[in-house]
Amino acid sequence: MTTPDEMYDEANALKDQGDLEGAVGKLEEILKTDPNHVLTHAALGVHLQKLGRLDESIEHAIKVTELEPSDSFSFTQLSVIYQRCGKIPEAEEAMDRAREIQGGAH
Repeated sequence: MTTPDEMYDEANALKDQGDLEGAVGKLEEILKTDPNHVLTHAALGVHLQKLGRLDESIEHAIKVTELEPSDSFSFTQLSVIYQRCGKIPEAEEAMDRAREIQGGAH
């Protein structure tokens, strides 16, 4: 049986070949067996935004912050996705949270 990390590598290969839809499909398969695979949620946040599936993109980016609440990069990525989706107040709030974490405030 293929592990989630191996499937993630397969999804990256599809993305690198220009098959973003295929990569998303492979990533979605991972979540069926490992619904908390952080790298998968992070990648889906980016890829779905690029495909114009904005609400789904935001959901996955939020999930990353729930799984990694002490990781400032998770909130930075959420901020970027919000910004690209036109949700500026939410982007600013996520960036503020990233800065709080970087500054040591919890």
